[in-house]
Amino acid sequence: MSNAPLRVVLAKVGLDGHDRGIKVVARALRDAGFHVIYAGLWQTPEAVVRAVADEDADWLGISLLSGAHMTLMPRLLQLLREAGLSHVGVLVGGIIPEDDVPKLLELGVAKVFGPGTPLDDIVAFLQQAPRDRHASTAS
Repeated sequence: MSNAPLRVVLAKVGLDGHDRGIKVVARALRDAGFHVIYAGLWQTPEAVVRAVADEDADWLGISLLSGAHMTLMPRLLQLLREAGLSHVGVLVGGIIPEDDVPKLLELGVAKVFGPGTPLDDIVAFLQQAPRDRHASTAS
């Protein structure tokens, strides 16, 4: 099992319809050997949590460009905990004001990637994260 590729669910939550960036990230992760599941646009937090559970994901990547991250992410993280999925690592990418990054990390997000982040940095972060890293820091 430890040699199995990490399973990463990627999703767009809320009313943000811009998905070029997340599709580029999905392709980069796939090309790096990850098993990528793209849940698509306009997802509710509940639907994303269902996808994470159904796909037995190791990581969840959320792309947010709408400015609703401080409303959507606390709800999403709460639903993950309630579903017994605290062990799933959560990444956020998109337009996130610098002042909100520490708040998201405090809520339980493992890493925030801003616009223009080199794809190799995202791949390297996931490759270097111990498989049980997120389980030990989940709240």
